[in-house]
Amino acid sequence: MLSLPLPLPLLLCGLVFRPLVGAASFCTKADQCALDAISQAPAAQARYDHTRIYSVELTTATQVGIMQALEEASDSCGFMGHARMPDQKLTIMVTGHKVADFDDLLHTYNISHRILNYNFQELIDANYLEVAPENTPAEEFDWKRYFQLDSIYGWLEKLERDHPDVVKVLDMGLSTQGLPIKGVKLAFGGENLTSVFIESGIHAREWIAPATATYFIDQLLHSKDAAVRALARSQNWFIFPSVNPDGYRYSFTGDRMWRKNRQIFGICRGVDLNRNFPLSWNTTGASGNPCKYDFSGPAAASEVETQRIMQFLETHVESERIRTYLSLHSYSQLIMFPYGHTAERVENYADLKEIGQLAAARIKELTGRVYKSGSIYETIYPSSGGSKDWAHSQLKVPITFTFELRGPPDSQEMFILSAKDIEPTAREAFAAVQTIVEEAAKRGYYQ
Repeated sequence: MLSLPLPLPLLLCGLVFRPLVGAASFCTKADQCALDAISQAPAAQARYDHTRIYSVELTTATQVGIMQALEEASDSCGFMGHARMPDQKLTIMVTGHKVADFDDLLHTYNISHRILNYNFQELIDANYLEVAPENTPAEEFDWKRYFQLDSIYGWLEKLERDHPDVVKVLDMGLSTQGLPIKGVKLAFGGENLTSVFIESGIHAREWIAPATATYFIDQLLHSKDAAVRALARSQNWFIFPSVNPDGYRYSFTGDRMWRKNRQIFGICRGVDLNRNFPLSWNTTGASGNPCKYDFSGPAAASEVETQRIMQFLETHVESERIRTYLSLHSYSQLIMFPYGHTAERVENYADLKEIGQLAAARIKELTGRVYKSGSIYETIYPSSGGSKDWAHSQLKVPITFTFELRGPPDSQEMFILSAKDIEPTAREAFAAVQTIVEEAAKRGYYQ
């Protein structure tokens, strides 16, 4: 129905209609063309035509100050991380109508830089062509294409039907916009096992993360490799491919570069869920501005999705003996452990450092890719309110790692990883997870 609360003339399809005074609503046949046009109009989609990707190197305090001021003042420059100190590299996405101003700024302050990409939309257009149709049957699920949320959930449900003794589909509850947060438990029936919890897709635009999580599930269920079969049966596995389903869906329909959830705050949307957990919340590497990409929320654990993850873990951490927490992200090729908010070292820093380095070495041996390992604070940038820091500190989950998957830190594609890279990325990450679990077992963490 077309609601017309005011008694004013209304022009629809070239004809004037006058609503009856006191009538709440009405709809005539003549209205239908306008209503149909509204309902059939495609959703507005963000575009990045002529957006450039810059890699800049800051060498002086003045240059750092300039970039800090620019990030605060401009909504046309997207920063991947924050300017903090000299001898720092930053990746910055600059919209087309601001590239001249930005280029002038770089030359005025003698900031060393190079252009990684001249038209970011071309990458996005190609990436959308790599998405499987929404109605793709679960039997055709693979790792040569990207899949939308319903397709992932349909595949999980098929696995449960095919392997009812091993696979159980789990639902954490509904998201901000009412979507289920689904995952699976894989249990082959061993006694007194510890568990691995894997969350993925907390940042919506990082499509390679859910794709990698589903690859893990497939390998644990179907691999014929003896070592992988032993790994699968050495633990119970809780894997949630997309813990930010609203944001993930929107990255397909609205904005390929969307990061946050879809909560509304006046003129802006979204909380960075990986800044929303209640550990040193909003103290560093996060914003209090809801229009910023790393907005930490109006309060610690304010978001439904954060609460769902916390409640699930608090309920199951002891009963399921969850001793390993893994979080999948992209990009930069890093294997990191707590903490992000402080340089203070966790109590098992030496073990985590060594295990992370062994996992990185396994990747290099397998594919030649170079991953770096260390604490979040010392490896990428300071950040507070992260899920894995909370799990390690508050729930005492000892083996806690975050993966930043392909590409490298100076990637020209950033989060727009081609589908041809899904399988090699997931394969090397799975090998690293195998190393992490095996090495943690050697050190007695699962006793």
